[in-house]
Amino acid sequence: MRCILYYLSLLCCLITSPVSADNSRNGELLASTCAACHGTRGHSVGGTPSLAGLDELHIIKQMKEFTSALRPSTVMFHHASGYTTKEIELMATYFSRQIKP
Repeated sequence: MRCILYYLSLLCCLITSPVSADNSRNGELLASTCAACHGTRGHSVGGTPSLAGLDELHIIKQMKEFTSALRPSTVMFHHASGYTTKEIELMATYFSRQIKP
């Protein structure tokens, strides 16, 4: 019995490790959907705000305000509502690590 528990715990460790390593890649993939308006890697070239280098918590707060209608925006309400909390956190981490324009 002890041997089975050992192998099960080892298997769980092996399964969860790659998922953690992929979080930065997942954040980058999720953030790529923002490029049309906010520019590649969050470097806007138009009138839309740049996201690169913004504080992670600031981005999360703004996304929550869009989804709760505290910050009115038809476009961003629809975009932000399509993400889970974890996905928003991954994108916020990604953008916060980019160099400010």
